Amino acid sequence: MQWTGDRRFVEIPGTDTLQLPPLLVKDNGFVRRLDKVVDLASKVIDKEDWVPTQPLDALASDSEVERRKMDLALNIVDQYLGLMRHWHWGDGILEWIRQCEITFESKLWLRGLLRPDVWPHAGRSSFVTLLEDKHVRTDGIELEKAVGLRLTFRQPPPISYFSDQFLFYLNGSIANTAYQTWANMSPDPTSSLPPERFQVDVVPM
Repeated sequence: MQWTGDRRFVEIPGTDTLQLPPLLVKDNGFVRRLDKVVDLASKVIDKEDWVPTQPLDALASDSEVERRKMDLALNIVDQYLGLMRHWHWGDGILEWIRQCEITFESKLWLRGLLRPDVWPHAGRSSFVTLLEDKHVRTDGIELEKAVGLRLTFRQPPPISYFSDQFLFYLNGSIANTAYQTWANMSPDPTSSLPPERFQVDVVPM
């Protein structure tokens, strides 16, 4: 076992680089009708009464109220698209981890690394850490948040769920809490996978 600072890395026999299964991510094109999404966001604003029909500012015209609604709707859509991108990344990562587990199980010299009764061992969260160590390009996606969102929602939540309370809790610690709970399911001490021994390719879908 190798140590780097406070990190433990499992030792893998040999010097060859192992090609892991590709990480398939549905990163673009998951919203076909953006105008429909904006319309749904506008309905959420009306339902939640985020913008009063009778503005407190008496000088605000009807057109000004409509502009405020549209600005808020676009803000909600932006947050929704960000959630969708994170969720799809998380979905792809969990499936990729499953494929990696199959790969490790098929190779005798890697099989013991994922057994919790063997020390040192790697856990499922070690694969997320490996992606971070490999500096995989994510275009702003936070990997732990992405996995946490996928663990929280089996399916991506529809935009109609976006009440003010929902956004408040979602923008808090829900995803991070879900990820940490999942990561801690592997018994300590969990070791990391040496990034120089693995090749990871991200394939946008």
